[in-house]
Amino acid sequence: MTMQQIYLAIPLLPLLAAIVVGLFGKQLPRATAHIFTILGVGAAFALSLYVLKDALLGHVYNDTVYTWLKSGNASFEVGFLIDRLSAMMMVVVTFVSLMVHIYTIGYMHEDKGYARFFSYISLFTFAMLMLVMSNNFMQLFFGWEAVGLVSYLLIGFWYTRPTAIYANLKAFLVNRVGDFGFLLGIGLVLFHFGSLDYAAVFSVAPQMADEKITLVGNVQWSLMTVTCILLFIGAMGKSAQVPLHVWLPDSMEGPTPISALIHAATMVTAGIFMVARMSPLFELSSTALSFVMIIGSITALFMGFLGIIQNDIKRVVAYSTLSQLGYMTVALGASAYSVAIFHLMTHAFFKALLFLGAGSVIMGMHHDQDIRNMGNLKKYMPITWITSLIGSLALIGTPLFSGFYSKDSIIEAAKASTITGSGFAYFAVLAGVFVTAFYSFRLYFLVFHGKEKWREAKHDVHHIDAHADAQDSYDEDAHDNHAHHHGLGPSDDPHEPGWIIKLPLILLAIPSLFIGYFAIEPMLYGDFFKGVIFVDSAAHPAMHELTHEWHGVVHSAAGMAMHGLMSLPFLLAASGVALAWFFYMKRPDIPAKIQIKFALINRVLENKYYFDRFNERVFATGSRMIGNKLWLIGDVKIIDGALVNGTANLIVKLSSVVRKLQTGLIYHYAFAMIIGVFFMLSFYSFKF
Repeated sequence: MTMQQIYLAIPLLPLLAAIVVGLFGKQLPRATAHIFTILGVGAAFALSLYVLKDALLGHVYNDTVYTWLKSGNASFEVGFLIDRLSAMMMVVVTFVSLMVHIYTIGYMHEDKGYARFFSYISLFTFAMLMLVMSNNFMQLFFGWEAVGLVSYLLIGFWYTRPTAIYANLKAFLVNRVGDFGFLLGIGLVLFHFGSLDYAAVFSVAPQMADEKITLVGNVQWSLMTVTCILLFIGAMGKSAQVPLHVWLPDSMEGPTPISALIHAATMVTAGIFMVARMSPLFELSSTALSFVMIIGSITALFMGFLGIIQNDIKRVVAYSTLSQLGYMTVALGASAYSVAIFHLMTHAFFKALLFLGAGSVIMGMHHDQDIRNMGNLKKYMPITWITSLIGSLALIGTPLFSGFYSKDSIIEAAKASTITGSGFAYFAVLAGVFVTAFYSFRLYFLVFHGKEKWREAKHDVHHIDAHADAQDSYDEDAHDNHAHHHGLGPSDDPHEPGWIIKLPLILLAIPSLFIGYFAIEPMLYGDFFKGVIFVDSAAHPAMHELTHEWHGVVHSAAGMAMHGLMSLPFLLAASGVALAWFFYMKRPDIPAKIQIKFALINRVLENKYYFDRFNERVFATGSRMIGNKLWLIGDVKIIDGALVNGTANLIVKLSSVVRKLQTGLIYHYAFAMIIGVFFMLSFYSFKF
C-alpha cells in the first residue's frame, strides 16, 4: 500500500462507512451502524498515526490527486498536503471522533435515529479530514462548507423539536456570513495570485506584500491586509469569534456527542487551523494580525463572563469553548501560530472530555441538565467525577496538566507581542484565567459536591401528565431534556453509566493529563513546525521571546510547571477556584445577593450582551422588511400590477374604445373609409 493510497484511505473510509450506514442502516441490524462507522474511523485513526510517524521523519507529501476543472490558466484540484501540521490534526480529529463514536453507542442506544446519527458523525469526520489535508483553497473551501452542512444536520438532529430547528438554522445562517467573507478572500487570491495552490500562492506572496487595490472610490487598500481579513472573517464564523459567535451556544440543542465533536476537534477549530496554515500571508500584514488579536481578546474575556451565569451544564462548557477559541485567536494575532495549534490540540482532548463528562452526568441525572438540581454526584459517579475534575484542572491551566503549557504560553505570547492591541489582549487573557477558573469550578462544585439537590426534584415527578411523559421518553423530541422539566422518579438516584460511556472518558483523560508535558518542547521550541509555519521574527518577536525565555529560565516542561506555581496566572486561577468554593459551598446566599445588587449587569449577561436581540431586530427584521417591500413593490405593483394585470387592463380599455367604432351602420363605415383615403392621399402627396 503506497503512501498516496494511505492518504486516500484516511478520509474515504469514514465516508464509505457513512454512505453504507446512511443508505442501508434501516435494513441492516442496528449494531451494524456503530460497527461500520467505528471500524472506518478507527482504521483512519490507525493510519493517521502511521502518517504522523512518517511526517516526523521529515517526509512531506504535496501533490494533486484529481483535477476537477480547468478554466483558462486556473486549475481546480483535489490534492493533499501532508506535513507535520496536517498529520497532527488528522490524529487529533480521528482520535476524538473515535472516542465520540464509542461514547455514542451508550448515549444514543434507545434513539430512533441511531443509524442516521452514526452516519452523520462519520460524514462529519470525512469533511474535517478533507479540510485539514487539503493543499489548495478549493478543497479547503469544500471541507469548510461540508463541515458546516453536516453540523446543520447534527444540531437539528431532533428535527421535531422547534428549538433544535431554530438552532441549526441560526448556525447555518451565521456561518454563511463568515463564509461569504471567506469566499471573497479566496476570490482575491485567485484573481491576484493566479492560483489556488498553497505552495504557488505562498511563493508569490512576498512579491505581493506592497500591492494595493481599490475597493471604494480612489482609496488604496493593501491587498494582503484585505485578503487576510476576509479569510479571517471566515474563521470568525467557523471558530465562533465575536460577533459571529452567537450560533455556538444554541448548538447545544444537538445531542451531547456531537457537542463534543463540533466543539473539541473539528468544526470550531477549522478557523484556527486555517489561519495557521496561512501564516505566510498573515505575516505580511501587521494590520490583519492586530485585527485578529483584538477580536480574539474580546471573545476570550467577554464570552467567559457569560459562562458565570449559565445553569445548563452543556452551555457552561460551550461558553468555555468560546473563551478558549478566543485564546487561540490571540495567539494567532501574536504570530505565535504554533502556540495556537498547541492549545488547539490540548483543548481538543480536555474539552471533549468535559463535554462527554457532561453527557455522562446528564444520563446519570435522567437527562436533567440544570446544575442547580444536582449536587454530591461524586458519591454516585466516581469515574465521571475524577475525569471531569481532570478536564476542569486542564481547562484552568493547572501546572503539569496539558492546558497549563498551552494556555500559559498564549499569555506569555500576548505579553511579548508588540503589535497594536497586544496590551489589551494581555489583560484579556490574564483576566480570563480568573473568570475561567471561577465558572469551571462553580460548575464542578454544584454538580459533584455539596447538598444533593436532586432529591428535592424527585417530587416534581408527580406533576408530569401522561401525555408529556409519553412524548418525551427517549424520543427524538427531547432526548437530552427528558427530565429537565420532570425531575427524578422516587427511586431514581443518579448512577454511573456503563463502560461504553466510561471508557472514552478515561482514554481522553490520559492526554488531558500528559500530552502538554511531552509535546511542548518539540511543538513550540523544536523543529516540529519547521518549514510548515512561517514567522517574521523581526517584525513579530513574540515566539523569539518565548524561545529565549524557555531556554534561559524554564529549561524544561517540569521547570515550566515549577515556575508556573509562582506566576500570576496560577494565582488568578487559584483565586477563581477559591472564590467559587466560598460562594457555592460555604455562602451560597452571596451569589443571590450579588445578582440582585447588580441586576443591570446580570440582565446584560442573561441577554448575552443583546447580540441575539440586535440580530433579530436589525438583521432579521430588516431582512423581512426589505423582503416585504420588494414583494409589495416588485411583485404586487410591478409584476402583478403593471405587467400582468396592467396589460390586461390596457387591452380591456383599448377594446372598449375600439368596440364603440363597431356600430353596424354602413354609412359610418363608408365615412371612415373616405376619411382614411383622405389621410392616405394627404400623406403621400406631402411625402412626394
